[in-house]
Amino acid sequence: MKETFEDNIGLLIHDVARLLRVLYDRQMASIGLTRSQWWLLTYLYFKDGIKQSELAILMDMEKAPLSRLIDRMELKGWVERKIESKDRRIKNIYLSQKIKPLISSMRDKAAAYRKDSLSILESDDLNKLRDLLQILKKDLTSKI
Repeated sequence: MKETFEDNIGLLIHDVARLLRVLYDRQMASIGLTRSQWWLLTYLYFKDGIKQSELAILMDMEKAPLSRLIDRMELKGWVERKIESKDRRIKNIYLSQKIKPLISSMRDKAAAYRKDSLSILESDDLNKLRDLLQILKKDLTSKI
């Protein structure tokens, strides 16, 4: 039997992730955030102080566009760049105090959105899905 588009695991994972992003974009637009902004803020929420070069890898962005995004967010007072090593070219990115209320609102919307989006899955199924995705991620990361 020929594999269909819907049966292709890679396309299925990509499509589900795309749909989740599109729907999440709508949630974040209500508080004035673009996808790039909420994506960067989310990474910093979990990895505050990350090196800018590592952030570029996580966000799958070239360094120049990421730098411009950080420039714009720095002008808004949302993030701060700090030099913390002897190599002055290495910059760490931090959330500012000014952004904390927006982050709180963003995290509340994210939690509600995740709960709603994943409510069709039983708790055990959701835990199994999370476990399987973490196993895949770890294995794929080891190959990079």
